[in-house]
Amino acid sequence: MRVSDLVVESLEAEGVDYVFGLPGEELEDLLFSLRDSDVQFIPVRHEQGAAFMADVHGRLTGDAGVCLATLGPGATNLITGVADAHLDKSPVVALTGQGSRERLNKESHQKLDVVDAFEPVVKWNAQLSDVEGVAESLRKAFKVAEYEKPGATHLELPEDVAAEATDGEPLPVRDRVARPAPNAGALADAVSVLSEAERPLLLAGNGAVRAEAATALHEFVGATGMPVVATYMGKGALSDRDERSLMTLDSGPNQDAGGAMAEADCVLAVGYDIAEHDPAGWNPGGDKSVVHLDAEPAEVYEHYNPDVEVVADPSTALSELADAVGGEWETWCTDAHERVYDHATRMPDSDDPVTVANALPLLRESMADEDVLVSDVGSHKMAIARRFPVYEPGRCVISNGLASMGIGVPGGLAADLAVDANVVVGTGDGGFLMNAAELETANRLDCSFTTVVFRDDDYGLISEKQEGNRGESFGTRLDNPDLVTFAESFGVEAVRADSIDAVDEAFDRVSNDELTLIDVPLAGME
Repeated sequence: MRVSDLVVESLEAEGVDYVFGLPGEELEDLLFSLRDSDVQFIPVRHEQGAAFMADVHGRLTGDAGVCLATLGPGATNLITGVADAHLDKSPVVALTGQGSRERLNKESHQKLDVVDAFEPVVKWNAQLSDVEGVAESLRKAFKVAEYEKPGATHLELPEDVAAEATDGEPLPVRDRVARPAPNAGALADAVSVLSEAERPLLLAGNGAVRAEAATALHEFVGATGMPVVATYMGKGALSDRDERSLMTLDSGPNQDAGGAMAEADCVLAVGYDIAEHDPAGWNPGGDKSVVHLDAEPAEVYEHYNPDVEVVADPSTALSELADAVGGEWETWCTDAHERVYDHATRMPDSDDPVTVANALPLLRESMADEDVLVSDVGSHKMAIARRFPVYEPGRCVISNGLASMGIGVPGGLAADLAVDANVVVGTGDGGFLMNAAELETANRLDCSFTTVVFRDDDYGLISEKQEGNRGESFGTRLDNPDLVTFAESFGVEAVRADSIDAVDEAFDRVSNDELTLIDVPLAGME
């Protein structure tokens, strides 16, 4: 068989269901190997969309999503989505084609050093130049992408290597690398620090969701009464209905969660990555006692210099901590939970203006606990992060490490393929139109998710910041097509909702088994 066949057999051995990508001349052998396999190749409309699809697939399933692009501009278009997966700790394997090896020592059409270009945004990166090492490299790419902390890997396949004959076989896929149990000394030190705290608070990061630590976290706070505040990517680690949840760091009518964090004298950071939320915002003086509990040591940073680091499987460590310190505290900020949760779930009146904040309680009401909300990046993301309650882990997908606009529609497509639940994309008009062409891909695949476009004809988050700094904005205004007509041209059901009652009615479509777009013009538009 050809090397391209071995690559695809390796994908099958890894349990890959989908490869998201664009075809290219240098990928011909690989594409025809995919055609004859159990792996579904999904042609998309832009390589960035392919990478975002792999990113969200990996985030929701824990299994590496796979994206594919050709050399040159195909590979460079892929980089943004791969970088997003890298900073958001999502397992992704990116594959790119390349010209034949004899071209690589001289200038040639579309030639770039793609391996070098990917180096800053992946955990591991290689060219498949040795036929004998292809199976090993595929196994390593998946193993490295999926173990804690997960992220992206990249393999480049020159077209002459893809066409070569081989009698190789995929390496057997072994069980995942087991995360270590907590060190007894570190655990004892953590118990000592926590036991001295009067107002401890648990900070749930991305790893608290990703490492499937939510069950242990729930049991820990039940045993200790410790309140929980989440990063944007840690939403759902503890159900926001729980009286110990303060939602996220900026939640509440007066940023009550931030106020509780300011009062806390000790922070137990579980699965927290400083790329999620700068600790200078919640530990400005660097004077809080901090226990770091994660699969990797903490980054060195003035405002995040933990007293104790427990480097271990978060689930196991939380369970052992609960046994050691259980019953030490009563919840000390229940009133803050009530303010935060009431603020997030207050239903708007019919004559209230159409804002993202007023629409979110209606959207939450229309979605089941297990439904997934994929948030694009923009001012609406800030409202979702602060005011959208999440009741199960992994049910709110937010790009926050790279915070890349354009993830919404491709992310919704990937989520629809990955979960057996309704999927909603929350996006602004800026992010939506960056990858809106993937609506065609979604329609072709018979997907059935709902895209809610909060439209303000502006790069609104940038305007807000400019106006806060200067009293005016510049370079942010947009013109948009008629989004209803635009969506319908892709074969998508579409409706415009320009009042609170119309928004409420439109959100009933979330449970319909249709690919739908809801255009929500926001109040205050010129």
